[in-house]
Amino acid sequence: MIITCAIIDDEPLAAGLLESYAKKTPYLSLAGTYSSAVEAMKHLRENPVQLLFLDIQMPELSGIEFAKILPKETRIIFTTAFPQYAIEGFRVSALDYLLKPISYNDFLKATDKALEWFSVAQRQDAHRRDRFMFVKSDYKLQRVCLDDILYVEGLKDYVRFYLKNGDQVMSLMSMKKLEEYLPRPEFLRTHRSFIVHMTETPLVERFRIVFNGVQIPISDNYKEDVQRYFDEHTLV
Repeated sequence: MIITCAIIDDEPLAAGLLESYAKKTPYLSLAGTYSSAVEAMKHLRENPVQLLFLDIQMPELSGIEFAKILPKETRIIFTTAFPQYAIEGFRVSALDYLLKPISYNDFLKATDKALEWFSVAQRQDAHRRDRFMFVKSDYKLQRVCLDDILYVEGLKDYVRFYLKNGDQVMSLMSMKKLEEYLPRPEFLRTHRSFIVHMTETPLVERFRIVFNGVQIPISDNYKEDVQRYFDEHTLV
């Protein structure tokens, strides 16, 4: 896939270096380079990009301030000479944080992370739109409709899908990979061994989800997200 990107940096040398890196990276399409956030704002409003290489310390409008008004679809890699801004940068959901002077190797590591993020997001969008996926099962591709899933159990290197009609589908896949692809919060991890289709949950008893007598545990590691879901859908 190709990622559209832009650079915002008030230092000409730093901006030029990033521009040269972007132009020689095959999966990046550079839409523009700007010397300030104010200048970029006019162009990016009409021609948004997917990824922004954003300096932090700039006149008029800082990179942190600018990041807070960007569309949530725009991902950010901060570029700065000041390491003390790292924590603040991640608070606005930056994909990465590059410390100047930036080597091409560090640039590639950050953009590879962006490529992976956009690839996963693209697949998630497809699953949400089409409501099905194909999984490898017994040397064939088995179609699994999202609306048919009750829950998924992790079994070492495999996962087992439990479907509404009583069928089960085994596939060689990690729970972590599956969790990344399934739309949240419709599907939530409740335990290291279970992902539950929350909209199909029939009963919760003693903080366990019950499907046809099968009790699915909710561990402390995932309790907060699951509790939030129940709170939002409980009539009191």
